[in-house]
Amino acid sequence: MKKAKSSKKSENEALKYEVAKKLGLSEKVEKLGWRYLTAEETGRIGGIMTRIKRQKNRYE
Repeated sequence: MKKAKSSKKSENEALKYEVAKKLGLSEKVEKLGWRYLTAEETGRIGGIMTRIKRQKNRYE
């Protein structure tokens, strides 16, 4: 079971990077790290990730 959790975590990380890239934030994340994003930027990333996950679960 632990493997599934770590797999899910890496899936989430990959999705987070993908969304950040689409929003044009990947360079900022690479240079400064996640903690230097604003609340608005992280909220936008989280919202888009949630939408993508819901759509994915709906079609499975």
